[in-house]
Amino acid sequence: MHIVLLSSCLFAGGLAHAANDLPGGGIDPQALDRHVQVLASEAFEGRAPASAGEQRTVDYLIEQFSAAGLQPGGEDGRWVQEVPLVRVSTRQTPTARLHLGHGVRELVNGQDITLQSLQPQDQITLDQAPLVFIGYGIDAPERGWDDYKQQDLRGKIAIVLINDADFHAEQPGAFDGRAVTYYGRWTYKYEEAARRGAAGVLIVHDTAAAAYPWATVRASGTSPLFDIQRPPAEAMAAHTPLRGWIEPGVARELFAAAGQDLDQLSRQAMQADFVPVALAGVALSAELALLHEPVRSRNVVARLDGGSHAGEAVVFSAHWDSYGIGQPDAQGRTVRPGAVDNATGVAAVLELARVFAAGPQPQRSLYFVAFTAEEKGLLGASYFAAHPPVPLAQVAAVLNIEMFSPDGATADIASWGRGRVSLEQDLAGVASARGRYYSPDPDLEAGFFYRADHFAFARLGVPAITIGAGLDALDGGLERGRARRQAYFANCYHQACDGWTPDWNAAGLAADTLLVYDLGLRLANSRDWPQWQGGSEFAAARHASNDQRAN
Repeated sequence: MHIVLLSSCLFAGGLAHAANDLPGGGIDPQALDRHVQVLASEAFEGRAPASAGEQRTVDYLIEQFSAAGLQPGGEDGRWVQEVPLVRVSTRQTPTARLHLGHGVRELVNGQDITLQSLQPQDQITLDQAPLVFIGYGIDAPERGWDDYKQQDLRGKIAIVLINDADFHAEQPGAFDGRAVTYYGRWTYKYEEAARRGAAGVLIVHDTAAAAYPWATVRASGTSPLFDIQRPPAEAMAAHTPLRGWIEPGVARELFAAAGQDLDQLSRQAMQADFVPVALAGVALSAELALLHEPVRSRNVVARLDGGSHAGEAVVFSAHWDSYGIGQPDAQGRTVRPGAVDNATGVAAVLELARVFAAGPQPQRSLYFVAFTAEEKGLLGASYFAAHPPVPLAQVAAVLNIEMFSPDGATADIASWGRGRVSLEQDLAGVASARGRYYSPDPDLEAGFFYRADHFAFARLGVPAITIGAGLDALDGGLERGRARRQAYFANCYHQACDGWTPDWNAAGLAADTLLVYDLGLRLANSRDWPQWQGGSEFAAARHASNDQRAN
């Protein structure tokens, strides 16, 4: 308790000082609160891409950036960067049946299973497709791991586990212990199954290993899918005809019908010598009628021109999209307003833009970007990274913001995942200067490093982090902070209760935004180039960029 109280005193002094030493009157908690209230209001309809809510969101962001005195940073002198997408929705509820030998088990979409497809076909029909258990569905030669063992998956559905083989293991093995790698992400499972030519892939849900409950899977799994527009042949190759999740109780039932024990096979899958298991006597039939609509969503991009090094850039970002309108919850609410995720991040970017614009000209140019379609697979950020306003070799860093807390201030600040990048130490430095401290991500098993927009840049070598709220609450310490975090992810993440309320405490929003400002200010006026550190899988790409910049 003494440490928490001491941190509280130092933090309070740093925040009071911040109100006097920043341009534009400093970071304004009321402005942050107001932005969240607007963005998460019913009128914005949950901010789904390619909806009326998108138009209201884009209009609001442009209005705020313009009022702050920034310049348009998008294409052709505009505020937006067009992101060509295809929206894929089902024309009626998908149907699915398990053939279990002794009979047929009808599956309810959203309750027993979630079924989707991104293949460019109007109809997906699978008739008694065989099922094969592929363990964790990972092929990682650099780790001596191959779950597929040359299994032919053509015409078959792969059943895979979420996360990777170390998550439930007693001791760390080939992976990073409970710190999930990209191989543990659902996106990777789908990508690898497509490379193998599978007819489908179903992920067995596990709340602990996925880091969210079945309600979250249902919310996202019954919503329209989005993909960046690509040629039909490329889209066919990139996606399996069928993909989705299966509820664990249903999975156990189908394994038992095949004479197998899911828990026993899951333990075997933790070993590198695991061999795929055909689920004999069990098959799946499914029908999906699909509607493909080419749509254009938009990243909103504002620019503050630099001075002596205007050709170099620092990017501040957050995603503006949420999940739009969905099925009614227990209270009958259909709008999923995305207040914490991620109106808080967008509010921070707007306030950072205002304060930077009110101050002296930075040496490097600054870009303030609100990305679309993060919830659809980091699509807006990926498109921006592929079509940047300046070469990626000239981008010093990307500071992305996700899920600042409405529950008041904390003694610490955190970043998502273990990035092995110097920006983490830089964030610790600015936190210390304000009487706070940096907390490494306590939930490495959730794989957050791979679940936020900064990853679209990191995988291309650009030093990037996502900054999020700490857990050491000034009004209750770590215990209370962890309890709040767990309650949010268990009850409101991607759901209708993620809304703004009058009792929000914006002090934490302001304090965390202040630290992003401090870090951004250093980067904006520095000749330093943040770097990936030892063990980073992204260092090689950045080294190539360094060579390009040197030449």
